[in-house]
Amino acid sequence: MYLEAKETARLYKLLTEKLGSDTTEAMFKYIDNKTERSVEATIKTLATKDDIAKVKYDLSKEIGESKADSIKWMFIFGVGQVGATLAIVFLFLKK
Repeated sequence: MYLEAKETARLYKLLTEKLGSDTTEAMFKYIDNKTERSVEATIKTLATKDDIAKVKYDLSKEIGESKADSIKWMFIFGVGQVGATLAIVFLFLKK
């Protein structure tokens, strides 16, 4: 961290000599603002533990609902199959 501050001070001094104080100050402010906005944008896109817990809860709820739907449709299909089989058996027994 100390080395980074030392390098920044050296860069500021060199740029001030070449570009002037106002230009160097404006450039450093621009870089700071751009970096800050980039960090804020990154933080907004990161998921927190609460976000992950909410997604996990919603997924388990949806999986449970889909399992219930699957079981319901399997039962309906099974009853239909039994009905069709009984109808075929009764047709053969009638003849």
